[in-house]
Amino acid sequence: MDLDTVRTFVAAAEAGQFQEAAAQLAITQQAVSKRIAGLERDLGVRLFTRTPRGAELTIDGQAFWPHARELLRVAERAVASVRTGRRALRVDVIASRAASSVLMRGFHRAHPEVDLDVVMLFSIDAAVAAIRSGEIDASFRAVGAPGRPLPEDIESVRVLDEPLQLLTGPRHALAGVRSVSVAELAGHRIWMPGIVPGTEWAAYYDDLVAEFGLTIEATGPNFGSDALLDTIADTPALATFMGEDTRLVWPAGHGLRRIPVTDPTPVYPHSLLWHRDNPHPALAVLRSHLATTTGGHDMAGTWRPDWAEPR
Repeated sequence: MDLDTVRTFVAAAEAGQFQEAAAQLAITQQAVSKRIAGLERDLGVRLFTRTPRGAELTIDGQAFWPHARELLRVAERAVASVRTGRRALRVDVIASRAASSVLMRGFHRAHPEVDLDVVMLFSIDAAVAAIRSGEIDASFRAVGAPGRPLPEDIESVRVLDEPLQLLTGPRHALAGVRSVSVAELAGHRIWMPGIVPGTEWAAYYDDLVAEFGLTIEATGPNFGSDALLDTIADTPALATFMGEDTRLVWPAGHGLRRIPVTDPTPVYPHSLLWHRDNPHPALAVLRSHLATTTGGHDMAGTWRPDWAEPR
C-alpha cells in the first residue's frame, strides 16, 4: 500500500476537506482527489462522501481510518529505527556481567537521555562484521591479537585495563592469602572452559601461559558461569581467572575467594571499536565519556601482551 496515498487519506479525514488536505501536504487538490480515488479503487469501497461542508468519511472510511493512522505510525518508527541520531546506539558488550557491560551501565547512568540497544556477540570477527554492516555502532574487544588485524575502516581506542583476579573455593591451597604473585600460580591448575581457540581472549591467555609458565586448562564443555562456580567451589585443586570488574553472584555456601594477582598484575586490555564513517551523535558522547571516566593504562607493575593496542 502506497504510504503517500495513505497519508493523503488521513490528512483529508482529519481536515474534512480535500482543499485543506492539499494545502497541508503541499500538493494540488486535484492530486488529493486522484490519490483518494486510486485508494478507493484498490480497496473496492467508497471512503468519502462529498457534502456542502466538504468531505465526510463513509462507514468504510471510518473503519479504515484508525488502521491508516497506525500504518503511518509504524512507518515513522521503522524510519526512526535506522535513522542516525534518532535510533538507539547499538553496542556489543560480549557478556552481560563483563567489564564492558559495567562500563555501559555507567554510561547509561551518566547519560540517561541516550537510547541504548545492548547486544552480545561471540567473537571479534562477528563484532567487526556487525560494525561494518551497520548492525551495531560499537563493540568492546581486545585489539591487536596476532593474525587479527582490524580492517582499515574500523577505528579503535583502548579504554580499560582490567586486572585479573584468582577465584578459588574455600579449600584451595591459596584460599587464605590476601594476594598471590604470578610466580606463585605456577603449578596450580587454572580451569577456564570458556576459552575458545581462535578468539581474542584465547590469544591473550596463550601469551599469559607462555610468559609465566602457568597451567590453564580449557577442557570440558562450557556450561556457563553457574556451573563453573559450582565446580570451583567443590574442587580444591581447581581455580579460575576472573576480571576485577566482572560481576558474578554465587550462593553464600560456596565460600569462594577473589584474590588479587600481583608482581606483575595481568590486565586484560579492553578497546572500543567503531566504524570510521559512523555519524551517530551518541557514539561521540560514549567515546568522550569513556575517555574521561576510565584510566589505569600502562601502569607500572602490570602485564599485558605485546600486541595489545597502545593507549
